[in-house]
Amino acid sequence: MAGGVKRDPLSIAAALLLVGAFSLPLAAGVDGGAALAWRASLSASLAWGLLVVVAVWATQLGEDLGATLGWTALCAGAALAFGLLPPATGALPAASGFWLAALALALLALHSVRRCAAITNARIGAPLTAALFGLWVLFFWQLGVSTFDVPRVLLPAPLDIALSLVEHGETLGRDFVQTVVKAVLIGWALGSALGFAVAVAIDRLPFLQRGLLPVASLTSTVPLVAVAPIMVMWFGFEWPSKAAVVVLMTFFPMLVATLAGLQAAGRLERELMHSYAAGYLRTLVDLRLPSAVPFIVGALKINATLALIGAIVAEFFGSPTVGLGFRISTEAARMNMSLVWGAIVVAAVTGSLAYALLVQLERKLAFWHPSVRSR
Repeated sequence: MAGGVKRDPLSIAAALLLVGAFSLPLAAGVDGGAALAWRASLSASLAWGLLVVVAVWATQLGEDLGATLGWTALCAGAALAFGLLPPATGALPAASGFWLAALALALLALHSVRRCAAITNARIGAPLTAALFGLWVLFFWQLGVSTFDVPRVLLPAPLDIALSLVEHGETLGRDFVQTVVKAVLIGWALGSALGFAVAVAIDRLPFLQRGLLPVASLTSTVPLVAVAPIMVMWFGFEWPSKAAVVVLMTFFPMLVATLAGLQAAGRLERELMHSYAAGYLRTLVDLRLPSAVPFIVGALKINATLALIGAIVAEFFGSPTVGLGFRISTEAARMNMSLVWGAIVVAAVTGSLAYALLVQLERKLAFWHPSVRSR
């Protein structure tokens, strides 16, 4: 990247806001008067000084990668110092100076994300941008909940959720095994395999398309809240009933995607295989299935999220005393929202990791496809 200086209006506005914040009170006293000015305590002076350095540096920041990473690290340090101030922790009511500084920090956060997104090296820029954006969201979430003293029942702070994850790690681990390892993985594999097999059968025997395809589309329209209690009656309260729901949810997307992928092979390629006297099986293995790989992997990615949602919702309608869905419904009734959000975090991270792994699989199997090469 070039080493020139690119002035950004966000950093200039942040510097001006900080100048105004320094002349205003940081927190309101108990009697309503001004208290804890920026220059009245060491922690406030440190936070304000770091913010000023970050804002001024941003107005002179070059385009090289090292400068961007160094400035981003210092910006994170300034945010950490700002988050330790009494108004940020809820110890004192925030005053006008605090809000101006918070707005300046938000502008600097936006500037940092924009700079990381502009990094030309995709292997560094893409994950760094995603991680930085997520950390800023968590920071302002924590800041807002603490500053406005939001009740935990309405919205727990990220630190409370993290403490709940540590405290109830063993319980959530058992829930993860019950929901993800048993119900989701088995149901996702069976549903995707069944959809793929039926798609190949319909492609090989076109008359099945008139009979099976309407029935298969019917399965996709059945409401989850209606079928889950039925599966519990058929397969019991353990994980097989949840896996059956997942099979029903993942079958149709794989069926449709595989049929579309099998039709994606070009006409000239098919005629070439026919001129070589290749039969259906040889054409399927050498031509049509490779052409369908992007469609199949795309269906696997969709099914990964559907399977997780289906298993969790199915646990609302009958489950043993374990499972992410059971934990969410039970702890919500007890108003233990920190643990509820902890279970949600486990589910969200699991779904994100599964999607990321399938994206890597797609790059390995369909590296030749234009949609993959253009990433």
